[in-house]
Amino acid sequence: MTKMTPLECVELQLAAYNDRDLGRFLTAFSDTVRSYRLPDMTLLLDGKTAFGDFYATNRFIHARLRAELLQRLVVGETVIDHELIHGLGPEPVETTVMFFVKDGLIEKVFFIPAKSPS
Repeated sequence: MTKMTPLECVELQLAAYNDRDLGRFLTAFSDTVRSYRLPDMTLLLDGKTAFGDFYATNRFIHARLRAELLQRLVVGETVIDHELIHGLGPEPVETTVMFFVKDGLIEKVFFIPAKSPS
C-alpha cells in the first residue's frame, strides 16, 4: 500500500470524523500519536488506543457531529485546518487543528481553541 500524503491523510480523517466511522478515522493515525492543546501544551491523548477510546465515547456518540472546514494550509508535512465543530452543544466550537504527518500517518495533533478553556 502506498503511504498517504499529508493532505490525503488529513482529508481521510476529516471524512471519517464526519461519518463517525471510528475504524476508518483511526487508520489515519500512527500508533504513537499524541494530541496537545496549545498554547499551554496540555497533553490530551497519548496513543491510538486513547484516541479510539476518546472518540468512541466522547465524540462519535453525537448524532449531529460534524467538522466544517473553513480554511486549510498545507506546508510540507504539516496541515493546518481552521474548523467549526458542530453537534457538541447548541453552538459550534471554533478551533484550529495542526496535524504533523510522518511516514503517511498523523503523528502529532495540536488543538488551538478560539476561546481559552474555562
